[in-house]
Amino acid sequence: MKFPFSTKIAAFLVLLFGVHCGGFAQNGTTFLQFEGKEGPGKGKHIVLVAGDDEYRSEESMPMLAKLLSEKHGFKTTVLFPIEPSTGNVVPNHQNNIPGLEHLKTADLMIMLIRFRELPDEQTKHIEDFLKAGKPIIGLRTSTHAFAYQKNKTSPYYKWTWNGKEAGWEKGFGKVIFGETWVNHHGIHAKEGCRALIDGVQEMNDHPILRGVNDIWVPEDVYGIQSLPENATVLVHGQSTAGMHDKAPVMWEKSVMPIAWTKPYQLEGGKPGMAFASTMGSSMGFQSEDLRRLMVNASFYLLGMAEIITPDLSVEIVGEYKPTMFGFDTFRKGMKVADFK
Repeated sequence: MKFPFSTKIAAFLVLLFGVHCGGFAQNGTTFLQFEGKEGPGKGKHIVLVAGDDEYRSEESMPMLAKLLSEKHGFKTTVLFPIEPSTGNVVPNHQNNIPGLEHLKTADLMIMLIRFRELPDEQTKHIEDFLKAGKPIIGLRTSTHAFAYQKNKTSPYYKWTWNGKEAGWEKGFGKVIFGETWVNHHGIHAKEGCRALIDGVQEMNDHPILRGVNDIWVPEDVYGIQSLPENATVLVHGQSTAGMHDKAPVMWEKSVMPIAWTKPYQLEGGKPGMAFASTMGSSMGFQSEDLRRLMVNASFYLLGMAEIITPDLSVEIVGEYKPTMFGFDTFRKGMKVADFK
């Protein structure tokens, strides 16, 4: 039986539409994706990766993604730790972050992950991204992003890596961001962190700090043992005697770097640039200037420093009611779509 040409065209369009829809069928199921509105970021793609047990990155990463998309034009994709048997977002499920193949088209990655042991086929997407020399932002526990317990010979980056893989001593965090896990310098869940924005005078005019005047977060100060010489500290932090924004600064304690930039280059890869901060809990992102720090860092790493002004919008899109950080305090039974 022969079909008229117009019928063939219609059938082709139906097939094409089906393929197109199939390609996006997982949006809202295994990842969230927000098409950029008008703005200077239009045409750029940022992938945000959630996956820590404690600081509720499954809440903060969608909030940041919507802000970057709605206010500044970026296409954004958010990835989550998903328990395969239920399809639920389970932050303490260490072995599955589907969708990392989106990094193939990403211009920037933002991560807040902790002690993951991902399948090699997932982690390879991260390695390929870094070998391409693309920029990366790491928050809080990303200094100790990976911890392989079962496959101890894996080159995919134990946080205290002392294996035979040359160049990965002390793991992913040290190599990419300049530091691994050291300790809680502040008393965890009892002390907060006040950013000392004027602590490095020569950094006051740095594009990442434009419009950033005051940050207080409830997460405590992390210990930093030694950043490499090629790291540029932008902000130091001091412990506060309490977990509220009026708590006094504890000047008897030493200050620590809490935000910095650092160049990186994997063996056989192109040079890239990282921005790291030991701040980043979902509660901490209630701070307008912490959100500003992130937006500024995104533009800076993408080579768009001229876009950064002190009054860039960092207004939260929609409702944002973060959960207090803590182990096993995540909202149970949540699907990816619930974070949209």
